[in-house]
Amino acid sequence: MPGPATSEAEVTNISKHGFWLLVDGRELLLPFAEFPWFRQAPVEAILHLERPTPGHLYWPLLDVDLSLDSIEHPERYPLTSRL
Repeated sequence: MPGPATSEAEVTNISKHGFWLLVDGRELLLPFAEFPWFRQAPVEAILHLERPTPGHLYWPLLDVDLSLDSIEHPERYPLTSRL
């Protein structure tokens, strides 16, 4: 079982195109085109972010959980449902 995360993840910016996360000293972009669950979400729900394990992020107000690998390599995880 993985240990607790050593650093927090933080949303650093939100625009009409997507939002940026600061994770482990890296800034990652989550474009709404590739992560549509966040497109209509209120700012508060996007900012309320948890990191239950080092490779996993969770937005409890949206019930969305993503692995860091899926954020860094969305082409490996094609969407299978439509909103």
